[in-house]
Amino acid sequence: MRLYAELAPWFHLVSDPAGYEKEAAHIVALAEAACEGRPETLLELGAGGGCSGSHLKQRFLCTLSDISAEMLEVNRSLNPECEHVLGDMRTLRLGHLFDVVLIHDAIGYMTSEDDLGAAIETAAEHLRPGGAAILIPDETTESFAPGTRHGGHDGGDGRALRFLEWSHPAEPNGTSYQTDYVVVMREAGQPPRVELDRHRFGLFSRDTWLRLVRAAELEPLELEIKDPHAGEHVVFVARAPIS
Repeated sequence: MRLYAELAPWFHLVSDPAGYEKEAAHIVALAEAACEGRPETLLELGAGGGCSGSHLKQRFLCTLSDISAEMLEVNRSLNPECEHVLGDMRTLRLGHLFDVVLIHDAIGYMTSEDDLGAAIETAAEHLRPGGAAILIPDETTESFAPGTRHGGHDGGDGRALRFLEWSHPAEPNGTSYQTDYVVVMREAGQPPRVELDRHRFGLFSRDTWLRLVRAAELEPLELEIKDPHAGEHVVFVARAPIS
């Protein structure tokens, strides 16, 4: 996907790190409520450009992982004090444990049940006893509706970006849907540049998510903590067994 490769240097004009402050505070509240004992360390799988990490690092000692080397470079530029690891969330094994494992919307790129289960298993494998996994997909089968949205930001370096996101109906009886991105980029003194990028996202029922969480030997939790972005994503929280 070009957004995470040759277009990666533009990523913070797609997603502005400043806009993640409230969501990060919600993640902190979930982690503190879900963990046995005070959480201090956090592993984020699919950390992308580091937007969440730029706020979470104020509370946790963060290790940030992504499958894209280009995105990790963007992440390092924002979060130089954090540890960065190149790896696939389905197979990564670091050999040490964390209080919290977070997988944000990058988990949406798991388009088969096997891949989704593998990502959840990776989260479980990196949790200390009593630690918490926080999974935040954009959609479940129950919440998904095709549609469009748009956004983008102006940079302080003369660059600007705007995008149109167009999500298409899910495949009948399938586990995925396609989203097209039209991205318009401007640089000072240059004509605008237009790019098309296609992404495929997984789509699974809430029951499937919970079944795979339990299959990874994690206990799903229902926490009554207000979500500032309720309706924009789905949140699953689970705890690793203590013994």
